[in-house]
Amino acid sequence: MMMIGVAVGWQVYDLTRDPMALGLVGLAQFLPSLILTLPGGLAADRFDRRHVLLFGFSLMLIVAGSLLYLSLLAAPQVSWIYATSVLIGIGRSALSPASQSLLPFLVPKADFPRAVAWNSSGFEIAMITGPATGGFLYAVGPAYVYGTALSCLLVSTFLILGLRGPLRVANPSAVNVAALFAGVRFVFSKPIILGAVSLDLFAVLFGGATALLPIFAAEILHTGPWGLGLLRSAPAVGAAAMAIWIAHHPIRNGAGKKLFLGVAVFGLATIVFGLSRSFALSLVTLVILGAADMISVVIRQTLVQINTPDEMRGRVSAVNMLFIGASNELGEFESGTTAAWWGVERAVVIGGLGTLAVVGAWSWRFPSLRKMDNLEHNHH
Repeated sequence: MMMIGVAVGWQVYDLTRDPMALGLVGLAQFLPSLILTLPGGLAADRFDRRHVLLFGFSLMLIVAGSLLYLSLLAAPQVSWIYATSVLIGIGRSALSPASQSLLPFLVPKADFPRAVAWNSSGFEIAMITGPATGGFLYAVGPAYVYGTALSCLLVSTFLILGLRGPLRVANPSAVNVAALFAGVRFVFSKPIILGAVSLDLFAVLFGGATALLPIFAAEILHTGPWGLGLLRSAPAVGAAAMAIWIAHHPIRNGAGKKLFLGVAVFGLATIVFGLSRSFALSLVTLVILGAADMISVVIRQTLVQINTPDEMRGRVSAVNMLFIGASNELGEFESGTTAAWWGVERAVVIGGLGTLAVVGAWSWRFPSLRKMDNLEHNHH
């Protein structure tokens, strides 16, 4: 998935040379997620998660196959790449809630905070190796990226088939409108969870510079696809290191303060990245940005999963993923639009300042989140 992400961004920019086109890729992925993530969460609570995951992986196999075919054409149409981006959004709306809510069925509750950190570090390793591999392979040709991604997705599908254990809730919910929106009601009834997921949404919405990395790589830092691969991987290097640290040293005290501090550092790192003209400084800044973001990821995921009853996990994970998807893909659209208006560097610096403003506003609006001490106690 990470390899596909870096290749699609570079290919679209190669074909169009337009920052707005990069924003449209994000929008094409976000709109189907917006419509289908809540039904995806209900499906995860209603059916065997194995089947939901297999459906999502089937769509991703079609995406990788289609992109492979398009990249073998003499002159691929950007409109077809947008169409596959829509399919990515649909596939993700099935995969995300089912995979996010899988962990509590696989580990005892006492081990959950550490399991979240280990799970996140596995994800971050994919985010490091995926874009870097994608960037290097893209230098040979986009078909190599999509062909390798297709092989990985086939392996993933076979691994899902091998999952054992009870992966469905004993008393699944009815399928109706009330059940569909139950996750939304649950999140809005818990100020501490609402504060954590919305803080992440707005911080990343303003501070997300990743959509513009192809432009930074090509025009500001003067590097090629391999450089873009390194830039895309840098936040994940910081995030993986932080996740492994947290797995060994779980966040026990002052969780609320650490959450806000992490998001503030994320905003500051975004500003420095926007001002940087040095490839080395940009890489270091992105590593710090990723490490800071991982603190809020682990705190948010642990808070959400520990406080959610089993029969609601899929739908609450869907709401969480909707917030994350909105911050990432809408953030890409916002970054593409503001870059087209103000220029790339100014757009990123203003976004970082926006993140710092969000930290201030949320720390005032959600005092219970700011004062939260221990993650492992239930928060009402």
